[in-house]
Amino acid sequence: MSEDSQDSTPDKGQTRVDALKTLISEFPQTPGVYLMKSSKGKIIYVGKAKNLRARVRSYFHENNDHSVKTRFLVSHIETIEYILTTTEVEAFLLEASLIKKHRPRYNIRLKDDKSYPYIRCQFQDAYPRFYLWRKVSNDGALYFGPYTSGLAVRETIRFLNRTFKIRDCSDAFMKTRKRPCMTYQIGRCTAPCVDLVSSEEYAVDVKAALEFLQGHDDKVVRDLEKRMKKAAKDERFEAAAKYRDSLSSVQAIWEKQAVINTRRHVDQDVVAYVAGEEGTLIEILSIRNGRLIGRQSHFLSRLNGDAPGEDPREWLTSFLNQYYLDNFIPNEIILPVDLGGDITKLFRAVLKERGKESQLIPALGEEGKRLMDMAYTNAKSRFKDYISEKQTREKGLEEIQKKFNLPHLPRRIECFDISNFQGAQNVASQVVFEDGTPKKEDYRLYKIKSFSGSDDFAAMKEVLSRRFKHIEYDDPQLVVVDGGKGQLKMALAALADLGRTNIPVVGLAKARSKGSFSDTEISSTEERFFVPGRQNPVTFQTNSAAFQILVGIRDEAHRFAITYHRKLRGQATMDSSLDLISGLGAKRKQTLLKKFNSIADIAKATVEELAALPTFNRTLAERIRLHFEQMSQAEVPSNPPESPSTEGDETA
Repeated sequence: MSEDSQDSTPDKGQTRVDALKTLISEFPQTPGVYLMKSSKGKIIYVGKAKNLRARVRSYFHENNDHSVKTRFLVSHIETIEYILTTTEVEAFLLEASLIKKHRPRYNIRLKDDKSYPYIRCQFQDAYPRFYLWRKVSNDGALYFGPYTSGLAVRETIRFLNRTFKIRDCSDAFMKTRKRPCMTYQIGRCTAPCVDLVSSEEYAVDVKAALEFLQGHDDKVVRDLEKRMKKAAKDERFEAAAKYRDSLSSVQAIWEKQAVINTRRHVDQDVVAYVAGEEGTLIEILSIRNGRLIGRQSHFLSRLNGDAPGEDPREWLTSFLNQYYLDNFIPNEIILPVDLGGDITKLFRAVLKERGKESQLIPALGEEGKRLMDMAYTNAKSRFKDYISEKQTREKGLEEIQKKFNLPHLPRRIECFDISNFQGAQNVASQVVFEDGTPKKEDYRLYKIKSFSGSDDFAAMKEVLSRRFKHIEYDDPQLVVVDGGKGQLKMALAALADLGRTNIPVVGLAKARSKGSFSDTEISSTEERFFVPGRQNPVTFQTNSAAFQILVGIRDEAHRFAITYHRKLRGQATMDSSLDLISGLGAKRKQTLLKKFNSIADIAKATVEELAALPTFNRTLAERIRLHFEQMSQAEVPSNPPESPSTEGDETA
């Protein structure tokens, strides 16, 4: 039975409610978090309370004017559990963590899983550098952002490295250098890796870069101009030209960031929302040091009960609680409504527990109204775009239902793909789209266990059998398997063995077309969909929303499987390489893999670093170093050219 179906009889429903009321009567009257579960044991709602018994009991008061969402929630509650906390602030903190972990269906959920990028600097290091980072932590590092895109962050980091000569190499790369790299030779680094600059001198450059990020632009410009003039006076014209170029870069960065207000050194978030029949869109403008550096949009749909139908202060507080769990907390949060004295005081205490004192300010006064108008205008525009995109996807789902003759609109589609390399490392991926968009928290990866070798058909049967034995997951209205009639046959057999023939399945495969000038040359491919009981495949117009949804989920499943497969192959390569070193058993290999992220990092480690590991000694460390040095001599030319570091951005 679907989780969305109502209780079969009024008597059964009343018996369930009576049992819940009896359960609630034993709840403590203290702060805590309550977890409401469905008949399948899934957590469908998480809430916080100052008084657990009173708050949970209110859901079952017949005279309460509950919203449609709340009534629908209550009809699906099978049992309720609770977790006690010492204070209401702790309940706030725990609620956000549990919602993020379990993603209950009837909570306000931040469905935009995209982690917005920040610039991170661990300035306590001897030679700090700047990273692209996607999760703000209370770890002593400095964070700047959030920015609109990773590209914007990378451009800014490149500017900082070039202008202030900050290193861009990894710690492992830096420790193993014997001579300066190309970045130093072209004048974009001071080579701290080989001690050509002291930590004190390097700190001056890092301080200047941080001052720029913190909005002290005038000071940075004055300092660069001073250095340029001194270099010119000393007839160091090449250095003077580089300072001149840095000044030009600063001006270029300024031009890309709109000045919103003159309140420098104050970080602000402006929160606005637009509500309609389809849902609510929340827009957040990020203003740092008076400049608008980014915006974020979060849409809360009404279709599955996510979006608010009650007092905006209640759902807005819940949204902010989740949002500031992983995002930078500014000095001021400008809000479209007054949360009220008690809620404001409580939520400020929550933010303080997360490491930052912040003011929650209603949009009052000339400046507040102006910023809110700007955020609201952005919210209206994004709401309109979102609804247009949503309607397009809805038409695509309707076309899929019609073409495949499905009994229900395919709101949940699951796609499965098999990946192996020469019969080894058989893996499979499960990707889920809901309402035509990825639902990444439901993605799954599988290692094939029932056989070894290459047999995609048997692998597909195993994976589907394992997937549909888990009845706690929502059933899809459509399953797509990557492959033709053979894969489709195996999928149908697996579902038949499980007694799940009610789940529609189609197979997706490319058909290759031969060119008109040659019978051997392939000029194009066509996506074809194989449907049970139908001889000819189904096709779609390539520019249709239906085609984009189906091919999109197949491509995502393929990407997900390939990524996992490469990871396993990399682990196997690392293990096989370490197996060649005598004296390195399973436990010591595990110690190495915990300490270092990759085979390349192990190869760069010094004898001292290796010898310092638990159960290691200098003899073994020297043996490991010798092993990788011999590998390097066998693979690398005797005099390889120097090149700049190509290490990718690090993310959390």
